[in-house]
Amino acid sequence: MLLWIIKIGLLVYLGFGVFLYLAQRNFMYFPVPERDAADLPVEYLASNGERLKIWVLNGTSRRAVVYFGGNAEDVYHNAEDFRRALPGHAVYLVNYRGFGGSSGSPTQEGLFDDALQLHDSLSKRHQTVAAIGRSLGSGVAVYLASQRPLHRLVLVTPHDSAVALAQRLYPVYPVAWMLKDKYESAQYAAKVRTPTLFLTAENDRVIPTQHSKRLAAAFDEELVEYSVIENAGHNGLSGYARYWEEIARFLDEESGQ
Repeated sequence: MLLWIIKIGLLVYLGFGVFLYLAQRNFMYFPVPERDAADLPVEYLASNGERLKIWVLNGTSRRAVVYFGGNAEDVYHNAEDFRRALPGHAVYLVNYRGFGGSSGSPTQEGLFDDALQLHDSLSKRHQTVAAIGRSLGSGVAVYLASQRPLHRLVLVTPHDSAVALAQRLYPVYPVAWMLKDKYESAQYAAKVRTPTLFLTAENDRVIPTQHSKRLAAAFDEELVEYSVIENAGHNGLSGYARYWEEIARFLDEESGQ
């Protein structure tokens, strides 16, 4: 009887492990459908065979900010808040591959490549380029900052790695071997030479703050400013006025305003 129970348990363990491995990107990315909106200009970026749809605010401003959102975020919804908070910046709201009218399917390699392509394009048109990465987007933004010079970097509810987050959820599996898209931000942090603002939520249940703190510890401490929005949760953080005030203050400091 005991042997039979062990065999059944092993089959369940292995079966669920195979399921997790095969379906992992369905748990990591939740693409949003394309939105038609006449109130916001759009640019398209060709990147390694894919075509990204990017919403643009104040495209002629000399200072550019690129926004990389969360894994289920329709970045269009941030437009009015960015318009109010950063009137002196050109803001580029990126629809990831497979999101919001962009072609392809999201992968770490694809999102990283797209971020580099976008930066290189914007740096030819703007005097400065900054980046904001939220949740999943923090991994994209950290990688970009490790590969390209940015004037400012804002990381919202960031994590040290997707591996560490997944291991919390599935402690009995060898996640480091199983995960395809690892987003190992802590490993890229040492290469970042950009002043960086960490914005975290006091009551974050999705990415507990210890993951953000571990990432901050991997940066050069002289580059880091760490801020906690009290009473906020992971998804409701941008509903707090202080969230936008902190972003605007930090980004405006680059020009001495």
